[in-house]
Amino acid sequence: MNGMWNPEYETMERERLRELQFERLQMTVRWAYNNVPFYREQWEEAGLRPQDIGSLDDLEKIPFTVKDDFRRAYPYGLFAVPLEQVVRIHSSTGTTSRPTVVGYTRGDLNTWAELTARVASAGGAHAHDVAQIAFGYGLPTGGFGLHAGLERLGATVIPASTGNTRRQLTIMRDFHTTVLVCTPSYAMYIAGSIEEMGFDREELKLRVGLFGAEPWTNEVREQLEARLGLSATDNYGLSEIMGPGVSGECLMKEGLHVNEDHFIVEVVDPETGERVPEGKEGELVFTSLTKEALPVLRYRTGDLATMNLRPCACGRTFARHTKVFARTDDMLIVRGVNVFPSQVEQVLGRIEGVEPHFQILLTREDALDQMEVQVEVEPAIFPDQMRKLVEFEREVADRLQEELGVRARVRLVEPKGVPRFSGKARRVVDNR
Repeated sequence: MNGMWNPEYETMERERLRELQFERLQMTVRWAYNNVPFYREQWEEAGLRPQDIGSLDDLEKIPFTVKDDFRRAYPYGLFAVPLEQVVRIHSSTGTTSRPTVVGYTRGDLNTWAELTARVASAGGAHAHDVAQIAFGYGLPTGGFGLHAGLERLGATVIPASTGNTRRQLTIMRDFHTTVLVCTPSYAMYIAGSIEEMGFDREELKLRVGLFGAEPWTNEVREQLEARLGLSATDNYGLSEIMGPGVSGECLMKEGLHVNEDHFIVEVVDPETGERVPEGKEGELVFTSLTKEALPVLRYRTGDLATMNLRPCACGRTFARHTKVFARTDDMLIVRGVNVFPSQVEQVLGRIEGVEPHFQILLTREDALDQMEVQVEVEPAIFPDQMRKLVEFEREVADRLQEELGVRARVRLVEPKGVPRFSGKARRVVDNR
């Protein structure tokens, strides 16, 4: 059985869990209605009042909250407490529009640490671990959330932040790091840098990888585990809901456990907004149950997943969702065909000789969409004989067409030919 940080809640019977959720939902609804003008106005327009929510099933009566609501409320319009009670503020980068701003009371930070401790424990971290966090320590929530949870767990935390891979590896070796926390793409970059920079992997003590913040496939997991010698688990969160700690994989690696005593999760049809049956893919929607500064009701995440309500072999009874491979707003339409970058990653992960680094370039020629996939390959695949190179490009293109249903140009590039990022990988460049 997985080590559990809080078995009292993580193994709660579903009937008791639903009772707890309803109690907390009623409190959250009243709190949001009375203290957030946005929710009060939204509900009055829909003809709703808090007393109309008489069961968990009535949750569907509540209108959705979306990212644009956060942008319109910039900066503090969705806060339910005076600013003097907010002790922490995070936000998105806001590079293309107004950022989404979130706040935390002291109680919220305590809850956040509790939930990220659960996620870290489920992923295999213990009090005796040394955890190196290679997320950025800035306005995004990733680094701070997992930092607090690992400290709550009792681990020794190294806030290494992002970048400077040689220094990361030196710290990893000299400080005997056992837990690595970062994006899976940066972990893959670290794996590729070990030999290049002259480090001996046998000198590293890594055993657990807590990876998140971007979609990644099981093929990438297998490579990370083999190349870094650790157990890699996925964790999920978004700043509008709390940050990391919303859900995470246990060592069974058969879905991400949602901390349902603090969040109600729904899966809805992205087009109609109606709930879909268990096991059918849809958009994840979350309602917070314990947040003080920023209660959130039925937030549409844009993330696509399926839900599984069956108890896990690890002993946890919380619902699990599948790894998030795609978003509703991350879908590419190329010549009328829907394409997700994760599909490309899955195909490339099954081709021998291909490195797990790629980039999709979209252009338009003569009114037709063109998709080029730049694929990084191992040095041995880059021979002097042009014929072999062309044959390998054709093989990769054929495999992609078989999976995607659309023909893409494939351009093989030498090792390090695809741009590297210490944060989220930029998988798509759309120049249409």
